This record gives sequence, C-alpha cells and structure tokens, in this order.
Amino acid sequence: MDFDVVTAFPAMFEGPLSHSIVRRARARGLIQVRVHDLRNFSADPHHKIDDAPYGGGGGMVLAPAPIFAAVEAIRERHPEESSRTILFCPQGARYDQVQARRLAGYRRVILICGRYEGVDERVRLHLADEEISIGDYVLTGGEIPAMVLVDSLARLVPGALGDEEAARNDSFSADGLEHPHYTRPADFRGWKVPEILLSGNHQAIAAWRRARALEATARKRPDLLKAPRALSGPEARQDH
Repeated sequence: MDFDVVTAFPAMFEGPLSHSIVRRARARGLIQVRVHDLRNFSADPHHKIDDAPYGGGGGMVLAPAPIFAAVEAIRERHPEESSRTILFCPQGARYDQVQARRLAGYRRVILICGRYEGVDERVRLHLADEEISIGDYVLTGGEIPAMVLVDSLARLVPGALGDEEAARNDSFSADGLEHPHYTRPADFRGWKVPEILLSGNHQAIAAWRRARALEATARKRPDLLKAPRALSGPEARQDH
C-alpha cells in the first residue's frame, strides 16, 4: 500500500514514520510513504501557497493551485492504480476502524493536509474524493491526522504485524472493545491475574476473553454494539 502526503510541513513526518510498525513495514517494502512539500508545486516565485480569504476575515487560506498541481502530478504518475484522495478537515466524516478497513482496500491513498484557516473550497468540491476528521476538536493542521491514518492502515497490511491475529483482535476490529491483557508477574502488589488465564484451557480462556470484551464494550462504548458495518474497499467509493 502506498501513501502520498501533501503538506506544507514535510519535516513533521520524519520522526513518526521512522519508528515501530510503520518503520518495519516500510523497510520490508510492504508500504511506501512519500511526503510531498506543497511549496514545490507553487508557481509563485516565493513559493507562496496561501492567500487572504475573499470576503474578508482573519487568517489565510491554502490556495487551490498548488494543491491541485500536487495531487494531479501524483495521479499522473500512477494512472492505473485504485486510489483515494482524502482531505483532512473538521467537516469530514469521523474516522474509525470501519473507515480504516474500507480504505485498506485501495492501492494508493493521497492525503491532503489542511492548514491555517482551511483550504479553498474548490479543493473540497472538485479534487478530494472524501473528507475525514479524527475527532471533534481543533488541530493546527492535517499533519497529525495524516500520521494517524498511515499508522492505522499500516497495521492492516498483511505482514506488517508480527502476529496477524493481533490486528483481528484489536479494539474496534471485532465489533467492540478488546479483552483485558495480563503478563508476568502473576501477582503484582496483591493484584492477581485471573485464574482462568493460568489454567491452560484454551477454549475456556477464549470464552472468558469474549465475555470480558463484550462486558467492557457494553459498559464503556454501548454504541459499538449497534454500529452498522460499512462496505470495504474500492466498491465503497463515493466520488463527487
């Protein structure tokens, strides 16, 4: 799976993409992450990428031309691949594991990182395939949401995790939250590991884990028990 990140601040990605699962997946060639400096696509002699908003108001708005130029250049280099162009913004659909499984069906994901007061509306209407938000709070730009998406999708690429079962059992991957985890020592400050986990009875352990996961979901996130499944992969595409 390939990721193309369009951003005004490419240096922000150097650390987060160089550690843990994402680093290993990149090293194995399972994913590729290319970070494109938006300023390199500006026709302005000073590489300007923003301007004052029409109608007045505070702040600056990312101009459409550099963003269109960047995304179209990426698409032209990979015309045959199934891809999805995502704009990160507060108006976008809430990102969750269902969304992650759907997007994992694409060969390439192009991520547009908004900044300042936002992006020119024509990017939203005529370039992005969809808009995504990672939560109901305000961030300085789309760079952190882009890192979140890369990390969450990298985990779903076959071979990226040492234990493929781990991805299937993650919270939100099995219609609910995950079961509790314990490791050594069996007794820590008087808090003991449940006896069932020490029994060696794998069938009983699996039943206990399912029951505890359902209990945690019902108590903490009952909404997940009623959440509908979404289509996955390119068949779920909803073009503008």
